[in-house]
Amino acid sequence: MKRLTACLALWAGLVACVQAAEPITLGLNYPRTGNYKEEGLAQMRGALLAIDELNAKGGVLGRPLRLSSYDSASRPEKAVKNVDKLADEGAAMLFGGASSAVAIAAGKRAQQRGLLYFGTLTYSNDTTGKDGHRYLFRECNSAWMSARVLGQYLAKTLPGKRYFYVTADYTWGTTSESSLRETTATQDTANNPGVKVPFPGARLSDYQNALTQAAASKPDVLVLVLFGDDLVRAMRIAETLGLTKSTQIVAPNLTQGIIEQAGPSLMAGVLGTEPWTWTVPEREGSEAGKAFVRNFTERNGVYPSSSAASAYSIVYQWADAATRSKSLDSETLIKALEGHSYSLLKGPQQWRAFDHQNVQTVYAVRVKPRAEVMKDGLHQDYFEIVHQLDGEQAAPSLAEWQAERRAAKQPPTLQ
Repeated sequence: MKRLTACLALWAGLVACVQAAEPITLGLNYPRTGNYKEEGLAQMRGALLAIDELNAKGGVLGRPLRLSSYDSASRPEKAVKNVDKLADEGAAMLFGGASSAVAIAAGKRAQQRGLLYFGTLTYSNDTTGKDGHRYLFRECNSAWMSARVLGQYLAKTLPGKRYFYVTADYTWGTTSESSLRETTATQDTANNPGVKVPFPGARLSDYQNALTQAAASKPDVLVLVLFGDDLVRAMRIAETLGLTKSTQIVAPNLTQGIIEQAGPSLMAGVLGTEPWTWTVPEREGSEAGKAFVRNFTERNGVYPSSSAASAYSIVYQWADAATRSKSLDSETLIKALEGHSYSLLKGPQQWRAFDHQNVQTVYAVRVKPRAEVMKDGLHQDYFEIVHQLDGEQAAPSLAEWQAERRAAKQPPTLQ
């Protein structure tokens, strides 16, 4: 009893000390509104859970963490202004986003302000490719990584088929399309045509026109290189045109939030990729991942998505680097992160030194039929993992990365 009392007193004293210390501010630059708002909400929830858990353990370097957040609305110019606001507040690091254009623009401004920027959902090859720099780290996979795992699966299950691409006209969309065309050998645009739709600000008429062209082409595979609300709207039009029944629909990057918005009936059978799903910890025997799923679900009444897992992991990885290096200095943290390997919510991962890409397993997934989804207690068992690829096999090699940098007239090392 005396030992328990002493332990409780020590814990209370530690908590009091942490509460008395000046908080460390982490800045979340995320889409609270706009086409990707569902992914933004998940990021907020994941970040808050990580911060609360770390504070309960004593914070970082003896100081509590606090979150300051601003809405990017998935607009680069707004995200850049948010970087300045958060820097002026004294944020120690910045993270978030569900648009590659946002991550790239905000990351450049963060570097100018001397702050690390961690991208959550930013799949464009350019993020850690031609636009990569020392202060920018990407937690999720790249478009090329998605294309490799998806391309392998499509080549095996649907060889020699005709494709049609409907693509959001910005960096994520264009690099995702080019990567998937290469891995599926569908570069011939005469036989595998496509059309671009504006981003942001596409109208329903833009999707109607693009999908009408797709229906007229009679493809075997319809690739919708769209995300968030944009993908949901396009899927609804595709259904009215009969495309959901006549073609195999592929959406390179799927999320739990997208399925929830559209509904599993509409999305059933769609193929895509995910860097993480809530079933992965059980599949890979990750105890920390299982605890995250359990704690997040109890707290929010829903399973965590890959967007939530990314934000949660970023907070923990930044905290780990700060603890290992005993510093909040950006240059010191870069050195602590580069080449660092770890396991948190899944199998092994690594912050690769030469491009700051997080190298991890990527999964090809198919959306389950509604009847299967409804068997789960929360009706959120959306994804069947149909193929997976180790991160080192999926990610571009150093030679490929340097070739991309040279083509863009960028230095062969991060600056």
